[in-house]
Amino acid sequence: MPADLAVMGLGPYGLPLAQAAVSAGLSTIGYATGPEAGPLSPAELRRMLAKGYRVAKDPAELGRVRTAVICAPTPRGADGGLDLGQVESAARTLAGRLRPHTTVILESPVHPGTTEDFLRPLLEKGSGLRAGRDFHLAYSPSRVDPGNRDATPATTPKVIGGLTPACTESAAAFYGRLTDKVVRARGLREAETVHLLETNFRHVNIALVNEMAVLCHDLGVDLWDVIRCAETKPFGFQAFRPGPGVGGHGVAQDLSGVAGRGLRMVELAQQVNNRMPGYVVQRAAALLNEHGKSARGARVLLLGVTYKADLADQQATPAREIAIRLMELGASVSYHDPHIASWNVLDRPVPRADSLYEAAADADLTILVQQHRTYDLQGLSVKAQLLLDTRGATPTGAAHRL
Repeated sequence: MPADLAVMGLGPYGLPLAQAAVSAGLSTIGYATGPEAGPLSPAELRRMLAKGYRVAKDPAELGRVRTAVICAPTPRGADGGLDLGQVESAARTLAGRLRPHTTVILESPVHPGTTEDFLRPLLEKGSGLRAGRDFHLAYSPSRVDPGNRDATPATTPKVIGGLTPACTESAAAFYGRLTDKVVRARGLREAETVHLLETNFRHVNIALVNEMAVLCHDLGVDLWDVIRCAETKPFGFQAFRPGPGVGGHGVAQDLSGVAGRGLRMVELAQQVNNRMPGYVVQRAAALLNEHGKSARGARVLLLGVTYKADLADQQATPAREIAIRLMELGASVSYHDPHIASWNVLDRPVPRADSLYEAAADADLTILVQQHRTYDLQGLSVKAQLLLDTRGATPTGAAHRL
């Protein structure tokens, strides 16, 4: 059965796109490129299936769609660069079934130049067709913000860059059915670089405020109050907040070894953000010591082990490194997370606290790593012997803040 759209890659980028397409009335099939887990709940997936969404098992179905969007993940490889293995696999699978006049769009996070220099040859060689003449080729950076109910695909402008002006218009016509606004980039590389700028903007600003957190603690300054005051400025400032590290699927890119030179500020930002789990453990050990306890043998409860609040996604969560470092100090670590039924660190199961308040009262130190909505932080601050808040979520004076 022909379909309007094939989404290749059913992870954090592909499933939200498929959900938006189904909601807009497009007949949509999904095609898995690997063992992926997306951000949608079982209920959301059931609603999609009820509206006609289906997962294709036979790659031959890819040859009967008008538009194919590759949303395969590109995690860090062993060399620190982006692993394009699933993008390549998706391209080869699609190329063998590609028909003339199909619009192919890449949404996976990639370096500038990847669509033209990497994806295009794979599609042309496998199909015998020529991009820009026989089929349309474009790039559109994914702008998914899991859990954000305000920034939906329908309300978030979509950036499009095509190999040719006709490719851009074909991709724009497709996305125009899903979103209120389409923004045309000058070309493929400009659209790819939009993703680079947006992702690095986040990482650099988080690194700045993380460094401010360390500095303000040393100076005895309440950073959270500083941010509260600074964000009243109506120009020239955007509030970011510190945390125990940076997780998620948006990987910072400094382009070292790709463009002949790296982005020095991004490289420094990665160093700062990568140090934050260690800093949290340093603060934890110091707090225990101030209260006459050693980290060795201390009972430490971690609250929230996902990378983002109110989601079950653990991609690059800083909670893992925090747990490892605490274990290396000899602490007895347990966790509580309403979204995670079981959690393994270093191939060992971490004990899960069933009764949150009892666990907090029993622990020598409770660390708020992720602020889920279900947590009553006022109540926790009363029950916990010691509470280290890495998110600035507790009332002033109720806990030790990062």
